[in-house]
Amino acid sequence: MNKLVLPDGPIWLASDLHLSENTPATQEAFLAFLPAAADEAAALLLPGDIFDTWIGDDVIADPPPWLAQALDGLKAAAARLPVYLGRGNRDFLIGRRLARSLGAHVLPDTVLLQTSYGAVLLSHGDEYCTDDIAYQRFRAIVRNPLVQMAFLARSLAWRKDFARKAREKSMSANRSKASSIMDVNPQAVEKAFRKSGATLMVHGHTHRPDRHVLAVDGRHCERWVLPDWDLDHAQPPRGGWMVIDEDGPQFYDLE
Repeated sequence: MNKLVLPDGPIWLASDLHLSENTPATQEAFLAFLPAAADEAAALLLPGDIFDTWIGDDVIADPPPWLAQALDGLKAAAARLPVYLGRGNRDFLIGRRLARSLGAHVLPDTVLLQTSYGAVLLSHGDEYCTDDIAYQRFRAIVRNPLVQMAFLARSLAWRKDFARKAREKSMSANRSKASSIMDVNPQAVEKAFRKSGATLMVHGHTHRPDRHVLAVDGRHCERWVLPDWDLDHAQPPRGGWMVIDEDGPQFYDLE
C-alpha cells in the first residue's frame, strides 16, 4: 500500500473538475478556488479527472489558451503549498512531466494518507466500480504501460481525435447501463478497508457526493464521495470540495 505523509493542518481535496475548452465557468471557479486553497490549506489533493481528457504530457509544450490558463493557476498554487495530481478515468495519462512543470506531485492510484486526523484511504474511485465489467476490462487495457506507450507514440492530432471518439462511445454506452453498476461495489469497498486498515475512505468518480457509514469486521468506517464540478451545463450548477483537519472531514459547496 502506497503511503503519503502530509503536512499538519487542513487538507483540501477536489475531484472531477473535467476542465476543457467547453467549461469556462467551471474553470473560472477552479481558478478562484486555487488561491483560496493556497491561503488556507496545508496541502491540496486533486484525485482524478482534473481534465475532461488528457492525451499526454506533451500537450503542455504548446497548450491551447484555456489549458495554459489552467496550468498557470495550478503552477501558482503549487508555488505556495504542496499540490498532488491524481489520475482519473479521463486523465489517466497525467504523468511526471506535467507534475514537474507545475512544481506538483503525482498521486498513486490508491494511497493511504497520513493526516492530522489520522489515516485516510484516497483514490479516484473507479477501481471500486467492479459491477461495470466492460469498464473494468477497458480500464485494465488502457492502464497497461505498453498500450500507453503505443498511444503516446502517435501524433497529437491522432490522439485528440481518438480520445474524442472514445468519449462519444463511452457516453453512448453509459446511457444504456443501469445506474447501479456505475456506482461502487460494496464488497470491493469492504475489501479496500480491510487491506488498508483505514476507517475513512475518500474518492470521487461516481458524481454522487455523500457520506456512507458502514461496519467492516466490527469497525466503524466511513466512505465520503467527493462532488463533481459543473457550472456550465448542469442545472443547478454544482461543485464543491472537502477539508480534512484534526476534527475530521467536512464538505464545502461552491458559493
